[in-house]
Amino acid sequence: MHAWLCENPIGVDALTYKEIPTPEPKAGEVRIAIKAASLNFPDILIVQNKYQMKPTLPFVPGSEYAGVIEALGEGVAEKFPHLKVGISVAALSGTGGFGSHTCVEAARVMPLPKGFPMVDAAAFIMIYATSYHALVDRAALQAGETVLILGAAGGVGTAAIQIAKMKGARVIAAVSTDEKAALCKSIGADETINYTTENLRERVKELTDGKGPEVIYDPVGGDLAEPAFRSIGWRGRYLVVGFAASPVVPSLPMNLPLLKGASLVGVFWGDFARREPKQNAAMMQELAAWYGSGKIKPVIDCTMPMKDLKAAYERMGSRAVKGKLVMINSED
Repeated sequence: MHAWLCENPIGVDALTYKEIPTPEPKAGEVRIAIKAASLNFPDILIVQNKYQMKPTLPFVPGSEYAGVIEALGEGVAEKFPHLKVGISVAALSGTGGFGSHTCVEAARVMPLPKGFPMVDAAAFIMIYATSYHALVDRAALQAGETVLILGAAGGVGTAAIQIAKMKGARVIAAVSTDEKAALCKSIGADETINYTTENLRERVKELTDGKGPEVIYDPVGGDLAEPAFRSIGWRGRYLVVGFAASPVVPSLPMNLPLLKGASLVGVFWGDFARREPKQNAAMMQELAAWYGSGKIKPVIDCTMPMKDLKAAYERMGSRAVKGKLVMINSED
C-alpha cells in the first residue's frame, strides 16, 4: 500500500509519500480500502504537533475517509454483524485516511446506504455530526429562531446552514468574500455578512432589528469571537465549535454572558460520540436519512488525486476552500 507518512510533525513539507506494508486488522478492527478522504482543519494542526491528539510517530494523517471493507479482525463478525467484507463504509478515526488502506476500530465505521457516493461519504461525518450536535443537541435550536454562522462557507459552516434551515431557523451567514456569500445563499442562507468589508456588529444589529441572534455558531474564534458575542440576543447560546482563525484560543470578558443572560456552550462531538454512543448512532441514522432524501448534501470544493496532498494542504491553508476538499485514490 501507499500512504503519506508523518515521521516528524513540523509541518506539511515534512510529509512523505511511501510504500509501506498493508496492515492486518487487530481484534475489533476492520481494514478498509480507501477510495476517498477529505481534508479537515485538524489534519493541518496534527502534522504541526498543534492538535489536542498526539499520535505515536510515525503516523498517517487523514481523519475522515470512505471506502470498502477488505478484512475483518477477530470478533468483529460476532459483535458487528452489519459489517461485512465488500460493503461500502465511511469512518472518522483521527488518522489513517491519507493512504490506500487503513485499519480502524469497527465501532467507528458507518455503513453507507446504497447509492451514497464515496466523495460525499468522505466529506460527511465530521461536518454534519458536529453541526447537528451543536445546533440540535447543545443549542436546542427552535423553528423561527435566528442563527448567526461564522465561517459559514467552510465545511462545518455549510453543514450548519443546511441543518439550521432543516430546523426552520433563519440563517445569517458570515463570510470573508462575496463569492463565499453567494455560495451560502445558494444553499439556503437568508442573509449574508462579508466581515472583511462590513462591520459585523452593525450588520447583525441591522439584520435582527437590534435584538441579536438567539444562536451563534462559531468554528472560527480569533478576532471575531468578542464582537460576535457582543451581538448575541437575550438568553442567546454561543456555540464554541473550534478555532480555525488561529491556534490561539480567544478570551472573552466574563461580564458579557452576565449582561446578555447568555450561555457559552462547548461543542465536542468526538467525546459526545464516545460517551453517548446510542444517541450518536441515532443522530447519524437521521443524518443519513436526510441525505438519502436529498435534504442535505456536502458542498464539495474540489477533488484532487491523493498524490497531490501537499497542494491540497496549501489550498486549504490559503482559506480558498469552500465546503470540503476531497482526496481520491485512483483505481490503478
